[in-house]
Amino acid sequence: MRSIPFLFALLALSMAPAPALAGAGSFVLVNGTSSSLSDLAIRRYGTDEWRALAVAPAAGARGPVEFYDPDCAFDIRARVGGGETAVWSGVNLCETKTVTLRRNDSGATWVDYD
Repeated sequence: MRSIPFLFALLALSMAPAPALAGAGSFVLVNGTSSSLSDLAIRRYGTDEWRALAVAPAAGARGPVEFYDPDCAFDIRARVGGGETAVWSGVNLCETKTVTLRRNDSGATWVDYD
């Protein structure tokens, strides 16, 4: 009889929602610019340490990025076709499957998510 309250408590705990774990995981990077991208690198937002990414999709192409980090906000940097450097700042990589890097002719950058 003593085990019945314990079983009810165990059942109640097993039905409680588990906390979501934050953090960035692998994603697909899409080059949504009209130029090729090279020398891609990533850093935690607000830091100075860039880490190279092993992907460099041509204009309109995509590539997988193996990436794991406990944070969510990142900057992505790339050298764009003509040698200019572009930075996409504050990219949210938590619960993101696909990140499309966009850049217009005046150099403004933004990201689309899927």
